[in-house]
Amino acid sequence: MSYSIEEYIAGEIYIVEYPIRFGGLDLFSRMTIVRLPDGKLWVHSPCKPDAALKGELDALGEVAYIVAPGNFHHLGVADFQALYPDAETFLCPGLEKKRADLAFDWMLGNRPDPRWQGVFEQVLIQGTRFINEVAFLHKPSGTLILVDLLENIGDDYTHEAGLLLKFWWKAVFHMWNNPKPAPEYQMGWGDKQIVKKGLETIMGWDFERIILAHGNLIGADARAVARKAWQNVLDSA
Repeated sequence: MSYSIEEYIAGEIYIVEYPIRFGGLDLFSRMTIVRLPDGKLWVHSPCKPDAALKGELDALGEVAYIVAPGNFHHLGVADFQALYPDAETFLCPGLEKKRADLAFDWMLGNRPDPRWQGVFEQVLIQGTRFINEVAFLHKPSGTLILVDLLENIGDDYTHEAGLLLKFWWKAVFHMWNNPKPAPEYQMGWGDKQIVKKGLETIMGWDFERIILAHGNLIGADARAVARKAWQNVLDSA
């Protein structure tokens, strides 16, 4: 199946949606592509590209940076590396152990790479029990870029949701029509005080929209949606 690039912020941010199967659930995920001021491409949460998608990417610019932002968002990294051997790979901490087979150049942390620092803010969400993630703010457009810290699936989901997905999202995690962090977060936040510091950093950023990996994009009341989703942690003593 071929996937196409959709322009999200004119000339700056592009997205690609693609199907995945995880834990018996059929879902869609999302890759984000940012064109940096020098024309190079920053590829976040990469999918497995085919020839058609490679052609679209090459028309946008040079793929220079491959970013695996969470420990569940790595499946397309090796495929991108094979197609773009000169690109540099950045991993979320923890992936170097989970995917010891993956070659990489840098580990992500709380400071942007000097080549991105005019474009991004970033923070590593630490203290969690089951899932790691680095959140990014695209400063020029006020776009928060996440993978699993927020999922947004409900009645207006743009894809067909299977019965199993509906059961888990409605009956178990109460996430249907109610944007929340991924179940892996909710099953055990870990040290909430450490997690809280990272979430407070995000809430201190100036963002007005959210790109996330699973579910519909959030373009209205983004700050209120994020605060409600993380309230349990943000309000912890």
